Amino acid sequence: MRSSGILLPVSSLPSPHGIGSLGQAACRFIDFLQAAGQQFWQILPIGPTGYGDSPYQSFSAFAANPYFIDLDLLTEQGLLKTAEVESITWGSAPDQVDYGTLYQNRLAILRLAAGRLDPAAGGFPEYAAAEAEWLDDYALFMALKNRFNMASLRDWPLPARTRDEAVLLRLRGDMADEILFWKQIQYLFSRQWQALKAYAHQKGIRIIGDIPIYVSPDSSDLWAHPELFQVDDQLDLTEVAGCPPDPFAPEGQLWGNPLYNWPRHRDDHYRWWIKRLRQAGQVYDVVRIDHFRGFESYYAIPGRQETAAGGRWRQGPGLSFIEAIKQNLPELPIIAEDLGFITPEVRQLLAESGYPGMKVLQFAFDSREPGDYKPFTYQRNSVVYTGTHDNTTTEDWQHSAPADSVQIAREFMDVDRPEDFTWRFIRTALASVSDICIIPLQDYLRLGAQARINTPSTKTGNWQWRVDAAVLTEDLAAKIYRLTGLYGRLA
Repeated sequence: MRSSGILLPVSSLPSPHGIGSLGQAACRFIDFLQAAGQQFWQILPIGPTGYGDSPYQSFSAFAANPYFIDLDLLTEQGLLKTAEVESITWGSAPDQVDYGTLYQNRLAILRLAAGRLDPAAGGFPEYAAAEAEWLDDYALFMALKNRFNMASLRDWPLPARTRDEAVLLRLRGDMADEILFWKQIQYLFSRQWQALKAYAHQKGIRIIGDIPIYVSPDSSDLWAHPELFQVDDQLDLTEVAGCPPDPFAPEGQLWGNPLYNWPRHRDDHYRWWIKRLRQAGQVYDVVRIDHFRGFESYYAIPGRQETAAGGRWRQGPGLSFIEAIKQNLPELPIIAEDLGFITPEVRQLLAESGYPGMKVLQFAFDSREPGDYKPFTYQRNSVVYTGTHDNTTTEDWQHSAPADSVQIAREFMDVDRPEDFTWRFIRTALASVSDICIIPLQDYLRLGAQARINTPSTKTGNWQWRVDAAVLTEDLAAKIYRLTGLYGRLA
């Protein structure tokens, strides 16, 4: 039952063309995981990124990020030429994703590859038919975005925004080639992903993927199914998602995502959510649902508010939603991200679901707010992390966290030397009773703040860090393997 894994977003892989992708570098990382005695690779969401380059603000809850399509694999297929790939600059810093450069160049070269793909052969017609329920709307949505200079949905002309059928019929004819392109790149991703997932399984590695609880306000999901969200007849958001003010964020967090019309979902037997989770279960081996507490109750902020102050808690779908998942997808492994403001009602819903929740060691020693994150409070049915993608690295935490919190951690783990701090954090997580232990790769590498993935409530400078392939050594894999075995987490 005891197992462990490493957290590393696909974007952070050391692939050669500006961002991590699904080719050789991904396979080499899977080899590293196997050599290190791991059983899981947690990768975060893989959806197409929108505002702020965040995978939690995606153009679709079903589509995949075209940036992750590996160009070398397309070259091997004859869909690209080596000179075409090598003629493009993908950014000046190999340890950072340059999203501006990707935006300018990645889709252009993918258009070359798609133009050489026979739409009537190679499995594409079957793929397009099988995924039509979401793919048709997504491809049309992206074609319209391209036509409107990538403007956000709220800035589209009203007939297109509100899906005037006569207008859409004409535009489908005008944009047939563009619509085909957006379908083709999803097909190219799917082929590469299935091959990579099969390789992971051969090596004994299972993939944990994330799905954000909310969709983006600039998404095909909102556009295609406005009845499922809290919007008016012009698709303006009447209430939006966020978090209330607390000691860490005095003005709260204004996420801005559309909130669900839960009564409509309930009347429809949660069909959209079941479809979403079923697809996620086909893509990943284990599905981590972000912001699980939002199913018990969620914080609703008036749509025109500029801060999270002034919102109020509303009742979520609760146990009826969990029962619908279990009835329709009884074999789907789910991890519940139960972090944040947790009430007895949320704990009860998690207990009734049977899903493992999350424990984050960096939260265990916070002197400003008591919690249940100290290891002696853990249950076996849980997943422990030193930190997540929203935390700074543990190496930086010991220098940037409040001094009294760091002192509590040092006393708890009996560590004096700063150079031992991160490794003692890792050992404490591995030694816990939690069935699964996930360590961010940056912690195994003892990297500082420059390797942080995301800082919540900031709009720029996130999701950029990339690992240097040279640091994924046999010695590091052997050290991780020894620790994994020492704490009883080898397969």
